[in-house]
Amino acid sequence: MKANGVSGSAPAAWLAIAGLAVVVAVPFAAVVLQGIFPNLGQGSFAGPFSSFIATLNDSALIGMAGNTILLGACVVLVSALVAVPLGVFRALYKVPLAPLFDVLLLVPFMIPPYIATLGWIMTLQPRGYLQQILGFNLAPFLFSLAGMTVVMAFNTFPVVYFAVSRTVEAVGARYADVGRVFGATPARAFWRITLPLSAPGLAASLMLVFAAAIEEYGTPAALGRRAGFQVLVTGIDLRITDWPIDLPGASIMSLLLVALSLITFLGQRWILARRSYQTVNGKPQAKDKRPLGSMRVPVVIAFAVVSFLATGVPLLSILATALSRTISGGLAIDNISLANFIAVFSNSAGAFGALATSFSLGIGTALITGAIGVMAAYTVVKTRISGRVAIDVMTILPNALPGIVVAVGLILAWNMPFLPATPYNTAFILLLAYCCILLPQPMRYATAAFQQIGDNLEAAARVFGASSFTAFRRILLPLVFPSLASAMLLVFALASRELVASVVVAPVGMQTIATFIWRQFEQGSIGLGMAMAFIAIIITTLLPLLLLALLRRSGLVAE
Repeated sequence: MKANGVSGSAPAAWLAIAGLAVVVAVPFAAVVLQGIFPNLGQGSFAGPFSSFIATLNDSALIGMAGNTILLGACVVLVSALVAVPLGVFRALYKVPLAPLFDVLLLVPFMIPPYIATLGWIMTLQPRGYLQQILGFNLAPFLFSLAGMTVVMAFNTFPVVYFAVSRTVEAVGARYADVGRVFGATPARAFWRITLPLSAPGLAASLMLVFAAAIEEYGTPAALGRRAGFQVLVTGIDLRITDWPIDLPGASIMSLLLVALSLITFLGQRWILARRSYQTVNGKPQAKDKRPLGSMRVPVVIAFAVVSFLATGVPLLSILATALSRTISGGLAIDNISLANFIAVFSNSAGAFGALATSFSLGIGTALITGAIGVMAAYTVVKTRISGRVAIDVMTILPNALPGIVVAVGLILAWNMPFLPATPYNTAFILLLAYCCILLPQPMRYATAAFQQIGDNLEAAARVFGASSFTAFRRILLPLVFPSLASAMLLVFALASRELVASVVVAPVGMQTIATFIWRQFEQGSIGLGMAMAFIAIIITTLLPLLLLALLRRSGLVAE
């Protein structure tokens, strides 16, 4: 094998293939095979496709699939209604305190959806914080499709907000001004000029929101079951956790969910790759942004209200619950205590062990996905090895694999009775799950970084006698390290609090941050669970930022 005429790149390709095979291909293949061969777990290939008819004829499946699509569409609609106006104002006008609002609207991205949902439950349920303050509750609204939609939209709308604000800002107001010079009204100039120029980024972000909504487990599990609103994710969970266990049915439902995710992802790729409108003279100048004038107060109020609902309500609810001696004591001075935080660090109910386990798995996931991602990206971008397209496809596949599907695949793949050894029921099975779910992050970051590096640098090193490995280690890796480090820190933060795979495949007796919080709520120790949630949010938000700051000071990451 040769890469750009240089031999020696094959080891990177083979290492990437081996890692991708174990992390991605094995669980996906297990789901497909189990769906086709229902008796595969007994080592039999009899009755292929026999479970398809029974599962697909289940009326409940049709309802869950419809609910999944409906929920995803509703979340997209609400996210757009919240994010698009704010993003346009942020891009085109001088919004007071704009950097502060950017930070506040980024925080929901750092709060795991299931934790935010628990915060909303504590606020809106009967005798919740809203009722204690204002005398009424919104439980009927919360435990409904509308409630799930709003809660999930407050977690996902930052994707649309930042996409719209950056895209529209790049377009600027100059082109709309030209339209107005030729007689267009402000509304017509926006709809016919600014919006078409921003449409690809907007459409792609909305499709990402849809994909995230149909894959989300925590909110439908916490709110949907009580409302009688089942979706595919919760249906799959029931088939693998409730007796009688139906692995073939869970596999077929998983494939249906994968198909929905894959269609969404391919739609996003098509939108980004298709011919679109472009500007030709660079970034807008600061003078492009206009004063708000009479809209100043309403716009600031809109930003403040959305920031409070998306960031303030969940965080304040989590903190208030964590500081309460008893939930029944409510919002009272004499009910404030640090006992729950002390209990976490004194390892009550295994809390400190859960923190240590999650952070250890987060570090391991970041290192493994970083290594696989950088080798796969190098192979795809910098070599001409046959099969690099297959490697690229395998790194894209996890984007279309919801966490519940990865968990099902790992159970099917590593729980076969004929295996001489298996990672099942060990911490390594969680590591495999996290790596599969989060692998696309370092891969995409590293791919973008390699694409910005010319081939002449590696060629010059080869001319002066460096081997492919030396050129990679001494030249290419330092150049892509800033992007790779950022991706690995993101992977650490996400892996440390991942819920779906943790709940489904965590070994007996092992707790992670997510399973600890989930179980405390189920057992009624809500204050202890919220203390853990608050600590997890603080650590997984501040630790990556601190490490990035240290890397910048050392010169390893650019300012």
